[in-house]
Amino acid sequence: MPRRRLPLVLIAAVLAATGCGGGTADDPDTISVAYHRYGNSTQVDALMQRVKQQYEQANPGKHVSLDPVVAPEGEYLSKLQLRMRSAKTAPDVLYEDSFTVNSDVAAGYLAPLDERLADWADWDHFIDTTKQAGRATDGRTYGIPLDTDTRGIWFNRDLFTRAGLPADWAPDGWDDVLAAARQVKQRFPDVIGLDLPLGKAEGEAVTMQTVLMLLHGTETGSLHDGRWIAPNAGFTEAMRFLSTAVGEGLTQSRAQIADAQYDKKLRDDLTRQGKVAMRLDGSFASGQWESAGWRDWAETMSAAPMPTRDGGGTVSTSGGWTLAMSASGGKQDDAFEFLTIALSRDNITEYALSSGNLPSREDSAADPRLTAANPLAGFWLGLLEGTHYRPTLPEYPKISEEIQQSVLDVAGGADPEQVSQRWTEQVRRIAGPDETRGG
Repeated sequence: MPRRRLPLVLIAAVLAATGCGGGTADDPDTISVAYHRYGNSTQVDALMQRVKQQYEQANPGKHVSLDPVVAPEGEYLSKLQLRMRSAKTAPDVLYEDSFTVNSDVAAGYLAPLDERLADWADWDHFIDTTKQAGRATDGRTYGIPLDTDTRGIWFNRDLFTRAGLPADWAPDGWDDVLAAARQVKQRFPDVIGLDLPLGKAEGEAVTMQTVLMLLHGTETGSLHDGRWIAPNAGFTEAMRFLSTAVGEGLTQSRAQIADAQYDKKLRDDLTRQGKVAMRLDGSFASGQWESAGWRDWAETMSAAPMPTRDGGGTVSTSGGWTLAMSASGGKQDDAFEFLTIALSRDNITEYALSSGNLPSREDSAADPRLTAANPLAGFWLGLLEGTHYRPTLPEYPKISEEIQQSVLDVAGGADPEQVSQRWTEQVRRIAGPDETRGG
């Protein structure tokens, strides 16, 4: 798709809104690097500061202009895409969410990396599964994974044993998950039996961490297999599960679901206080607890794989962030060298240790410091085998928004079948009837 040209007035507005003034586009010796920085999440900033120093020491006369975008994650992605529309404001290197790779490729924002990766020996050290994160539907790679994650069920071992459940609990089907939540609620009525992303403020996590973790465990098993699957029997089954869990009061309350701050701090506070029995969540949760000062979480928390609906198998989903290069950048050799330094074994290992995320490289994953810092690192890494990635097609962000609205409707008491039917209509409207099929 050709790059759309913006009117000069709008470009000026973009420059003002994003804080880009003179920029580095005309400086042949300086590359710009844009990334996300918000709240207490400063690990990416620390990584970029370190890599800037390493790059400039290795390349005398060359410079890096760091460009942290301070905004919530959704706003970061919007601001980044505004910048990418003009060669004057596009960064040379960008921190790119894997689920926006295809839409940014379709818009002509990202440079393919395949020829450069073929000559970079370190590429062989990246975990094969994680390489999918930066690969677009045209088969080319546009982003190199910085980290990855997996998802499963965190559970409070102490609450479980006091409620009569095994400390090495391993559910075999959705019924086991609901039964455990009911047993804990019966013993401890003020405890959340099963916490999972459900609120509007949780955005993409509702799709990826809640609905896809259920949908992938059904017979349908997918949102997209060449065409979007709508109507989707697995989607309806996921809505039924959520309707049951919320309707029986097994999840966080409807007031907590509606609370925009619940996801920011309260969920972790309640977990630390022993008020949450299970969390359908990511491997990164322990990193958040560490950052909040809960150093001895491993004395209380355990984890189990999310089972398929009828048991006999397990499910996980993965995402992660990549580093990519702008298609319009005139200093791509310098930009790629920055990438290779940023994604060295040592830098990825240090980033994984500080963030709690899983490393994207095999040699980093084998570093004994990782398992020493997180006793469950091996468990979460093991879920990478057979994990699912989102269908990050250009239509996906809009379809994901419709999934999130469906969950809100079900959590509000709407009939799961009717919600699923409405979602089907929206998918067919977004993708077009020729790009959908029933399943």
